[in-house]
Amino acid sequence: MSLPLLSLLVFLPLAGALVIWLLPVRATRQVVALTMIVTLALGVAALIAYDPPGARFQLVERASWIASLNVHYLLGVDGISVLFLPATALLFLGSLVASWNAVHDAPRLHYSLLLLLQTATLGIFCALDTVLFFVFWELTLVPLYFLLGRWGVTAGAAAAATRYFLIMLAGGIPLLLAFVILATSQSVPTFDLMALLAVPLPRSTQTVVFLLCLIGFGVKVPLVPMHTWLPQFSLAAPGSLTALLVGLKLGAFGLIRFAVPLAPEAALDLHWLLAGLGTVAILYGAVGILAQSNLRVGLAYASICHVGLAVLGLASYTAQGAQGAVSLLLSFSVATGGAFVLLEFLRQRTGSTDIHALGGAAKTMPLLATGFLICGLAGVGMPGTSSFPGEFLLIIAALHSHTGAGMAALFGLSIAAGGFLALYRKAFFGPVERENVAQATDLRPREWAVLVALIVMIVAIGIYPGPWIEIVRPAAEAWAAGLMR
Repeated sequence: MSLPLLSLLVFLPLAGALVIWLLPVRATRQVVALTMIVTLALGVAALIAYDPPGARFQLVERASWIASLNVHYLLGVDGISVLFLPATALLFLGSLVASWNAVHDAPRLHYSLLLLLQTATLGIFCALDTVLFFVFWELTLVPLYFLLGRWGVTAGAAAAATRYFLIMLAGGIPLLLAFVILATSQSVPTFDLMALLAVPLPRSTQTVVFLLCLIGFGVKVPLVPMHTWLPQFSLAAPGSLTALLVGLKLGAFGLIRFAVPLAPEAALDLHWLLAGLGTVAILYGAVGILAQSNLRVGLAYASICHVGLAVLGLASYTAQGAQGAVSLLLSFSVATGGAFVLLEFLRQRTGSTDIHALGGAAKTMPLLATGFLICGLAGVGMPGTSSFPGEFLLIIAALHSHTGAGMAALFGLSIAAGGFLALYRKAFFGPVERENVAQATDLRPREWAVLVALIVMIVAIGIYPGPWIEIVRPAAEAWAAGLMR
């Protein structure tokens, strides 16, 4: 294409972050909102321009970046990544609405960091050069650290930000090492993903690369026992920020994009390890929900549970498993991300998301309660919601390839659903006993728009998932075929 659509999409938020420093503070939110709306339009345009039956990677943009190292500025999308572009833009827009009236301290700095985070996240989904991908991957740490450390909602926010930053920084070391090993194992060193996919590596090298990638991406997924940062993060961060971190499963995307296809023989040899980690995450996350009294932490454990299902289904190494994993990860951005946005609305009204500080919230905030229930049910995979098609495909794939683990997954998912409903009942039903709940107001028109958009997408994708799954299918088939080369 003559128009660098992906470059415009990736760097428009960064341009918006620079513009808001040249305008009066009172115009900050409007400029940010306009930037995110145009970014969403570009994401939709990229989706429309993508041709599922066509070449595997499309909308490719290439330019020499570091010639001496054969590193390129290389962007492109396939069926695995293209749907994440509008989903990411939409979730950032919802996060902006959730924080619309909540940021009073240094608003230009806050929204600049938010737009920088959006650029880095979109870059992760578009980068086809491993060095460029790693730059975007590490770049997400800077805005997240400051957004949590300065605008966190608990006294321990700074400590949570530091812990998250250090853990993710440590996780980047094995990831960078894996990319260097991949590049130097070629006859001509290259960081081009398309070139790396075309040349198989020795089995021993693949094993090292796969394990390094599993550690590097597993920290971000997060896989148990590398999950300990998430509950603390979800409690300390505003819901608008947690929605971005939990709604966009960058670690799981990294496993699909890099870890498995770049080391196919090792992935097949270690299928039991990936399936085992996924199963442990399902059961651990499900049990973890039962021990929580805070809705935000409960949702964090629920996300661990359900991303474990994506990892387990992915370990089947079938097109069906890949389709299901991508579909479920996309649903996270709508269902789980939307649930955290609604919890931020709740926190702003009541000052808490702990069930002991709530009770009877549905009587004073029926619209918010209804929206959160729909998002929560979508998160646990209720039929007719956006998560069900992906979970259904994943369960079938898991039962076919790892029957015992698949049965354990069904048990864990049932516990997770029961845990969510128990938390919901205690928070939203019963008598109103707290003054903050009695005086709370329901959703405002701007928040109404977010709720309607969430419900429409959750129900529409749940009832008619065909178009979205068909976009993913050719790329998923190519992904599975690459494992059998």
